[in-house]
Amino acid sequence: MELKSDHLEELSHLGHKTEYKMDYAPEMLETFVNKHQDNDYWVTFNCPEFTSLCPITGQPDFATIRIDYIPDVKMVESKSLKLYLFSFRNHGAFHEDCVNIIMKDLIRLMEPKYIEVTGIFTPRGGISIYPYANYGKKGTKYEQLAETRLFNHSFPLP
Repeated sequence: MELKSDHLEELSHLGHKTEYKMDYAPEMLETFVNKHQDNDYWVTFNCPEFTSLCPITGQPDFATIRIDYIPDVKMVESKSLKLYLFSFRNHGAFHEDCVNIIMKDLIRLMEPKYIEVTGIFTPRGGISIYPYANYGKKGTKYEQLAETRLFNHSFPLP
């Protein structure tokens, strides 16, 4: 049975040998066409093994990165997202920077209707940091959604 192509031949990571980048690599991200542009729905990615480096000490930081978005025309391909997130492993950035960089890269890539990225970083020196960033497409109801979710954001503590 032959699968109908929706530009899947343009994906360079899926179905090929995995090549891991050793530093921040936004060029790893790839998209495919959303087949359900006529309705809104959430897509959630959960990456419980995210690592980056403290830009001051060089020590590793560990986190769960959660990405929730409402797609428009393009969607991020999951293997490319995994490779992109892995590329932070040797990259020095503060927790808040990681979350905002990830969100901004995905906005540039997909132009989603709405997106939010949460970092649930493990404790370091007795303190945990949980940065949250979001975005709604300007001039749409998603811009209002972003404002509402940001101003009402709270993270349930364990």
